[in-house]
Amino acid sequence: MNALAALLPALPPVLGWAVHARWLHGRLNTARRDPLTGLWTREAFTRRARRLLRDPRAVVILADVDHFKQVNDVHGHATGDALLAAVAARLAHGTTPGGVAGRLGGDEFAAVLVDHDGTAADRLHTLARVLARPLDNAPDVHTTVSLGWVRAVDHPGEDLSALLRRADQAMYAAKRSGPLRAVRLGWLLGSVAGRRPGRRGAA
Repeated sequence: MNALAALLPALPPVLGWAVHARWLHGRLNTARRDPLTGLWTREAFTRRARRLLRDPRAVVILADVDHFKQVNDVHGHATGDALLAAVAARLAHGTTPGGVAGRLGGDEFAAVLVDHDGTAADRLHTLARVLARPLDNAPDVHTTVSLGWVRAVDHPGEDLSALLRRADQAMYAAKRSGPLRAVRLGWLLGSVAGRRPGRRGAA
């Protein structure tokens, strides 16, 4: 009883520090998140992605919204922001569980996941289609999302920067391959146009 009585005066400061530490942790996490999309910022993404790359089954992904400036010019920046937020949410969902996604800047996104069951090709082919779906609240906004990815195991010893460069090459090859096509050149290149049925238009 005496020991408990002696501890009671110390509880308020201890609880105060615990609350303060939790608050600081929340503020740090907020600072590491992109305010528009909620994805990790480049620095925070890089730190987490490097940890995942310790697994040789890791896959590095790069995604880019094609003709994004045109979306902003024609439909306005609010619609452009909504498009980025939607792409980010779909990318984060498509790379979970266990993956990490970040916004590198502008309309460029990156992700790393670990291909535990060898289904990355199918998953990312599906993801490319999901990323390019029109916005629910703006169905007339037609988008094209180019997706490039590379397996870390195919390039032993290369760090995240080098693998992102390879994924970037894959992504631009995807842009050249045209919509609704997936090509494998050592890695999958996917570029998919999101359009409503019965509608046609240039990518």
